[in-house]
Amino acid sequence: MQEWMIKEKKKVAVVLEGRDAAGKGSTIRRFIQHMMPKNTRVVELGVPTSKQNRNWFSTYKKHLPRDGQIVFFDRSWYSRAVIQPTMGYCSKSQYYYFINNVNDWEKRLINDGLIIFKFYLSVSQETQKYRFFLRQSSELKYWKVTDNDLKAMEHWHLYTRYKEQMFEQTSTEHAPWILINSDNKMIARLNTMRYVLKRVNYTDKKKVKAKRYFKELEDYQITIKGVKFENLTKEQYEFLFKIKAHE
Repeated sequence: MQEWMIKEKKKVAVVLEGRDAAGKGSTIRRFIQHMMPKNTRVVELGVPTSKQNRNWFSTYKKHLPRDGQIVFFDRSWYSRAVIQPTMGYCSKSQYYYFINNVNDWEKRLINDGLIIFKFYLSVSQETQKYRFFLRQSSELKYWKVTDNDLKAMEHWHLYTRYKEQMFEQTSTEHAPWILINSDNKMIARLNTMRYVLKRVNYTDKKKVKAKRYFKELEDYQITIKGVKFENLTKEQYEFLFKIKAHE
């Protein structure tokens, strides 16, 4: 797909939104693992400056792909629709201006040749708490859980309300939202990649059969963080599989 994109000078933007620990960053890492770095970019702006807050659309327009590029947004301009109003990081006027103008803005970009995918990785409250626990317990990943993450978790229901409003008002025919269940990270990554490969009409496309992720096995074994578990019962395998899903 990327070779076709470069040859035909196509521009592809992949937006990944979702709560903290939903798997946005790890999904992007799997996407770009074997891509050509010269034509691939990842955008993660973090906390916006006051200037970026005042010029929201132009801030992100600067990071959109050029001809022959694919750009992944680890959170995007849609921060203005969900996390910012949830946490009080933008004014009501800024929020409503965004909601009332983003569809036309995206339509103009698409008319200018941009191919855009908007994914929302949906994680349950129970799964998010468990992933926070795993990160906080890890000597290598504890830094991933910030005070702001924990504060955002306290506003779960308010976030949900803004999320649903975002879907209702900004999922359009030309740029629909694609919801991916990410309680299992591995399956979420594969489903996200499969959707992009299916929807882009590149040349020499190979048809991939739908994969059955759950099936009866003759020999239950699994490897987690380099440790191989063998001769498992079905119940033991299912328990370990749930742990592996959060890697």
